[in-house]
Amino acid sequence: MTRIPVFSVVGYSGTGKTTFLEGLIAILKAKGLRIAVIKHDAHEFEIDREGKDSWRLTRAGADVTALLSDTKAVLMENRPIPIQRLIGQIQDVDLILTEGYKQGDWPKILLHAKRTGKPLPIDPDTCIALCTDDAIETRAPRYSLEDTQAVAELIYGRLPDKEPTPWEE
Repeated sequence: MTRIPVFSVVGYSGTGKTTFLEGLIAILKAKGLRIAVIKHDAHEFEIDREGKDSWRLTRAGADVTALLSDTKAVLMENRPIPIQRLIGQIQDVDLILTEGYKQGDWPKILLHAKRTGKPLPIDPDTCIALCTDDAIETRAPRYSLEDTQAVAELIYGRLPDKEPTPWEE
């Protein structure tokens, strides 16, 4: 089985990671790629609604709850699992993008916004790209915080078995 490439967009809260990923996904989808996204959430989250059958079954003690409809499906692990296991369960995509997971062992795109007033969360020299509005010295390629086109090209160029094709804005 071929391992699906994983790339992480990392940075502190408020740097625009979600907005950046929205643009990146749109560009890569236009190139015909199938994309999975994993979002790290440092807080508790709920995707099920109180009182619904699936919520009741989870509350009753189900370790895994699945919901299926004609248009989508979700598998809820009602327990912590390592991200590597979750990545291993994803199939039939060309690329996995994560928001967060700066400690992961896959290539990272670091976003750093001067307005946050926060230091760099990781060494930019360990990243495949730094997107910033600040004057930071690094060996990593530097882009603006809005340059999703250039980062999409960088990612696409690192994918196995992809023919080079002209890029259009």
